[in-house]
Amino acid sequence: MLKEEIKKKLKEIIDPELGINIVDLGLIYDIKIEKEGEVTITMTLTTPTCPLGDYILDEIRQKLSTIKGIKSITINLVFDPPWTPEKINEEIKKKLFY
Repeated sequence: MLKEEIKKKLKEIIDPELGINIVDLGLIYDIKIEKEGEVTITMTLTTPTCPLGDYILDEIRQKLSTIKGIKSITINLVFDPPWTPEKINEEIKKKLFY
């Protein structure tokens, strides 16, 4: 239940360059909830030098901090595997490319 609430909040964060939320864009690789409300998000950016990376990370912290029961938020930013357009949600991909 908490994981779905987290995912819902993450979908509110729109990549300003692409206009797609970070979940459907495929930037979120994993959401883990540890004991006592410790949340770890493993994610990537569209490129390692993404100029909006800090903005997106700040948005994640801000949105998730509003969820009752979350006591800490850790974001693991990874670039392996690298993001590719194939990671975009299939429904969104159809709208963009077909």
